[in-house]
Amino acid sequence: MPTDRRRFLQGLGAFAGFLGLGNVFKYHTQTFLLRDVPTLSENQQAEWKGATVKSYRPLGATGFEISDISLGSSKLRDADIVRMAADRGINYIDTSPDYSEASSERYVGEGIKGRRDKLFIASKFCTPDGHLDVDTPVAEIMAAVEGSLQRLGTDYLDLCHIHACNSVERLMAPNFHEAFDRLKEQGKVRFLGVSSHTPQLETVLKEALDSGRFHVLMAAYHFEHWPELANIIERAHGSGVGFVAMKTLKGAYHTVLSDFTPDERTSFTQAAFKWVNGNPHVSGLVVSMWSPPQLDEYLYASGQKAGAADLALLEKYERLIAREYCRPGCGDCLGSCPAGLPIDDILRYSMYYEGYQCEREAMRDYAKLDSHRTAAVCAGCSAPCQDVCPFELPVGKKMARAHDLLSFKPTTV
Repeated sequence: MPTDRRRFLQGLGAFAGFLGLGNVFKYHTQTFLLRDVPTLSENQQAEWKGATVKSYRPLGATGFEISDISLGSSKLRDADIVRMAADRGINYIDTSPDYSEASSERYVGEGIKGRRDKLFIASKFCTPDGHLDVDTPVAEIMAAVEGSLQRLGTDYLDLCHIHACNSVERLMAPNFHEAFDRLKEQGKVRFLGVSSHTPQLETVLKEALDSGRFHVLMAAYHFEHWPELANIIERAHGSGVGFVAMKTLKGAYHTVLSDFTPDERTSFTQAAFKWVNGNPHVSGLVVSMWSPPQLDEYLYASGQKAGAADLALLEKYERLIAREYCRPGCGDCLGSCPAGLPIDDILRYSMYYEGYQCEREAMRDYAKLDSHRTAAVCAGCSAPCQDVCPFELPVGKKMARAHDLLSFKPTTV
């Protein structure tokens, strides 16, 4: 990695914290976006206050029933949120060494003290510096998990995912499986999972089921997803393999859609969650939560079914973001890029920035790309990528916007 980019990664957190990302980086809106991006629903409802989990479902054949709406900790910076989530009935917590600027596991560890035996903790084969390569030695993979256990303050993980699984090669990498088998023998990891939102999503998940090695699948799943994914989820259910849904808000653009009314922005998350859990073969969903109002808003949807109004809202959202949202599991454009850019990853980072308000995390991920693999090389390109996009996304313009959003540049205003 070039020296200047490495220095940027090391200094971004402190610098952005001092100045505030909203003032440091230019944010050029498109017509479909509002200028001010709220991070919470505009109309917090009184009936949401103190909402709790109302439904639990079997996590495959693990013998554990998980809360239908569970805690994702990618942006967690407060152990009290973990305690509050557990008090509200959440018993499944998803974390990773590289979440929350490498602090997520520590916050989770603080929050689960005194209640570990009642919770199901999932983490990843990963380090605070990022994903492990497929040829990582077994001893290093095991050491990475030991690091997770230390940060979490626990003797074992209930579940460890092969993280960001973008190929069958990664899914079935012998060193990951040998490390898991050794850790399981030592009582340090109970179950093996796979997390994926790759263009090869369906291929990876089918191979995971065919292998008989995996106990849990975690993948992007939301309204108007790939038809085949529902069949994979049903097959997983029949095979005793749990399915945990992520990316359930389909880009989370509801807070920035100018065509959405405040009431629609307020009710979108609950409609999305109710739709996902309307599939009886889904074990539950994970969504990032980092504030008490989110617990109120999100858990109010627990145990509820989507009604006609919910479906109408989801259909409207689909129409509005149809030419904005880069679908996980597609990747049709990748082979057409003259520079071989990871278009899907770059647009995913842009989505994290705009929809999920994870600005710092998105910019860090983008900065880790080598300079010749960023969207800077798109300038002057004829954008053959958008000619092959089955959803007619303006890929060239979106890549240029992504580079503008995700690149470090002080404002001149």
